[in-house]
Parts: sequence; structure tokens; C-alpha cells
Amino acid sequence: MSTARTTDPVALLQDLIRIDTTNPPGDEGACAAYVTDLLEGDEEIDVRVIGVTPERANVVARFKGRGEAPPLLLHAHSDVVPVTGQDWLHPPFEGRLVDGEVWGRGAIDMKGGLSMMLSSLLRMRERGERPAGDVLLAVVADEENGSGVGARHLVQEHAELFDGVRYAIGEEAGADIELDGVRFHPIVVAEKRACWLRASLRGPGGHGSRMMPSDTPMRRLAGLLTALTGTRLPRHKGAAADRMLAELARRLPGPTGEAVRRLREDDTLDRPPAGLPGEQARYLDSVLRHTVNPTVVRTPDKINMMPESLSVDMDGRILPGDFTVADFESEVRALAGPDIGFELLLEGSRVDPARIREPEFGGFYDSMVEILEKADPGAVPLPMITPASTDNRLFAQLGIRCYGWLPMRLPAGSPHRGMLHQANERIPVDALRFGTDCLSTLLRDHR
Repeated sequence: MSTARTTDPVALLQDLIRIDTTNPPGDEGACAAYVTDLLEGDEEIDVRVIGVTPERANVVARFKGRGEAPPLLLHAHSDVVPVTGQDWLHPPFEGRLVDGEVWGRGAIDMKGGLSMMLSSLLRMRERGERPAGDVLLAVVADEENGSGVGARHLVQEHAELFDGVRYAIGEEAGADIELDGVRFHPIVVAEKRACWLRASLRGPGGHGSRMMPSDTPMRRLAGLLTALTGTRLPRHKGAAADRMLAELARRLPGPTGEAVRRLREDDTLDRPPAGLPGEQARYLDSVLRHTVNPTVVRTPDKINMMPESLSVDMDGRILPGDFTVADFESEVRALAGPDIGFELLLEGSRVDPARIREPEFGGFYDSMVEILEKADPGAVPLPMITPASTDNRLFAQLGIRCYGWLPMRLPAGSPHRGMLHQANERIPVDALRFGTDCLSTLLRDHR
């Protein structure tokens, strides 16, 4: 790994990929040390290393600005998901440059984004420039495993570091849409939060050689899986989803635009999206409602014994807004039936509705749109909701308006945004440099 200070996002990304921060166990300390080494030694940058242990370190660096804008937060997580069981064409932790693309775990999620942020800030320092306002760069651990020693720790134990910050830029979490060959640039303005449930099923058991009664847990399991698999929960169209659909309908030509318009206006009948490609139809449908998917079934492992109890774990996702776990559970129970016990396994952080009720489409959002339109004429900046969760949900607890914005100029139909957590994750060099230029413009000109 290079120890020389570089401002090139490609070289930075290659270095970052070569630091194995697979979580679990995480061990992000080496990455924190690398970032610290890049930033220290400049009186204009205040660098702090904060962590529950040295191995799970976070870095919070404050770059002095010109005082013309409020402080801005850039945050990126340094950990990555495992590669176990995946078949890679090139080793996932070598950061190889192959045919104009940087390969490796984290290239998209999200060491590529971190390299853009670092490059933008380091280039400003190299040129003797300052951003419009102070910029806080938070390089955090543990995002891929609950954020407990990362962003959550910073928000709960070191909130004073973020005083005065009004806006934040973080990851897109794979927000992606492809329709009619139009290149869209996602600006994530809202995200769902996790609500993981466990359903417990009990009933008569017995010897596997005999006929069983109709109310065994296995019979009830079949009914539960049938009821919840591929099922659409009730529709709740929020402001962010409505804005996204309106922009899509306006920008897309002919039948595709008409199909999106019908979907937007179909509040009463709530029919499945028609006239759209399957993957995109499912994405758009999923940001109009809570979702639930059974993912794990646990039973005894004795083949000749009919179990008396078993459980089903369900990955639920709740729309942004005022919705509670009770609201979500009531919709799931209406399908599953009243006699199944539910246990809450995990609830993602919920932003206090009194602080941030709806996404903000004001001057800062408009700045991101204008930067993209100038940098990539003909492409469409699009406000989006991601069905996944990011550390934005935690920094938003501090009253910060959070956006997922890591610009990449990719060919229409490019698979790169969807490569997070997959084998052969990679990012084009041109996309890295495009994103770095856009971020640099934002840091220089935001208000």
C-alpha cells in the first residue's frame, strides 16, 4: 500500500481496497490510520480519532472553510461486507485496475465514495483553497453491521462535534433506476428503516411416519409463507415518492412516462405497476409501501420428527415518515393471521418527526441538481428513496438534513450501482473522477 500522500481518487481507492475491513470483525483501525496519515500535519485541519477500541476507530476531521456557509458533513463507512462464497474474477482486496475499472470489495460500497470525498478535500488543500463553510469528514466503522461502534457511537457520545451542521452527504445505498436508456443521477432524499420480526408457530408434533392433524406448525408455516411471499402491503405515497414519480413522468418519453404517471395517480385502485420493466416496477412499487419478506426458517433438524414449534424471520422495511412498528406489524398481521406470535428483532433508527417530517427540496438540493446538470447535460438528476438503510438515519437524529449523493457518470444500462455486496464489485475510473469533480464544486460553492 502506498504511503505517499496522493490526491488522485483512483490511487486512493486502490489503497483503501487493499486494507481489509471485512465486517465482521471490522478491524477498521488500519483504515482510520491511513486516513489520519493523509490529513494530519495541516493546521487548517483538525483530525480526531474516536473509537470504543483502537481496532474499531472512527475519524472525524474538520476542514476550515471561508465562513460563507454553515458546516457541511461528508460521511463514509470504512467497513465492507464479506466475500465468502463469492466467485471473483480478480482478487477482491488487491484494488486492481482492469480495463479502466478499479476492482475490489468496497469499490461501490463505499470506499469509492470515500475516495471521492478525500480527493476533493485534499485537492482543495493542495491548491490553497477553502470550502465555502467548514467541512466535517466522518470516516466511520461498522455501518455494515448495525453502526453500533461507528455512526451510532458518534451521534450518541460525541454529538457536539456536529454542532451547526445543517446538511450531510452520504452514500446512495444502491439507489438505481434504468428506464428508456435515460441516464439518471440519484439524489437520495429519504430511506426506509429496517423492522425485522420473528414469527413463532406452535402446534401438535409427533412421529414423522404418521398422518398429522391439520394444525401442525408445518401446515401453518405453509400458510404464512404463502400469505407473505410476494405480497403487496397497503399503499402509502409520501412526499418523496410523489416527487420522484412526478419527475420520472415528466422526463420519460411516450408509453414509459405514461406508465409512471398512471402509477403515481393510482391511489385508489393500487394496481401493480404495468408497462414498466419488471425490476424497475418492483423498485417503484416498494417505495410506495412497507415491505416484508420471509428470509429464514428455523426448525429442529430431526427428519423423522414433526416439530412442535418453529420460527420464521422476516426482513421488514418501514417507509419514511410517522409510521411506527405497531403500524407495520398490524399490516403484516392482517395477512399472517391473529394467532401468530411476533417478536421484534431489530428496529432501525427512526428520525424524530418533530425534527424532520419530510425531505427538504430547498436551495441545497437545488445546488446538487445544478451541479449535475452542468457536469452531465442531458442526464436527469432524480430525487429517490432507497429501500435500504444507511448511516444517514443516524446523523439525521441530530436534526441534519441528509442526502445520498455520490455522483457517477455511467453509461445507460450500466450494472455498477447494483454491484454492492456482489462478486466482481468495481467502478470505472471515469466515474470516480466525475464524482470527485462534482463534490469539489459542491464544497466550493454550497450555501
